[in-house]
Amino acid sequence: MGGWQEGAAGVVVLPDGRRVRGRGLRAGPPSDQLPEFGVYLTTRPHREPGWEQRWVRWPDFWLPASPGDALAALGEAFERAADQRVEIACDGGTGRTGTALAVLARHAGVPASQAVAWVRTHYRPRAVETPWQRRFVHRAVLGNDGEC
Repeated sequence: MGGWQEGAAGVVVLPDGRRVRGRGLRAGPPSDQLPEFGVYLTTRPHREPGWEQRWVRWPDFWLPASPGDALAALGEAFERAADQRVEIACDGGTGRTGTALAVLARHAGVPASQAVAWVRTHYRPRAVETPWQRRFVHRAVLGNDGEC
């Protein structure tokens, strides 16, 4: 069974107990445990050697080019985090990564109205950097919350 070690850098424990690592790609490759699955939120295609991954075209400070593709990738990340080491990463690890982690928090049961505050408390205080990223978290239609 996979999963991140307690206290590993960037690891967020979601309300349902799943652990997901947020990371900034500019910091370089991980020096500790490697992920088993990653979602990379960058403007240009990004690949990391050695594990399964999905790339989501997502320009810095903006929203994903395809919100549906982004939400599908994040839904897969959430499911895999039940028993695998999953990481979410963008260039700096704050705006896009924080937005994605807030969506994962919603999957784990955090209400849409509280997800940004939750990720800022449990990941980084400046996570989810722009008003449109906050709206994306709030308005995202997830398969598990019955929204239309």
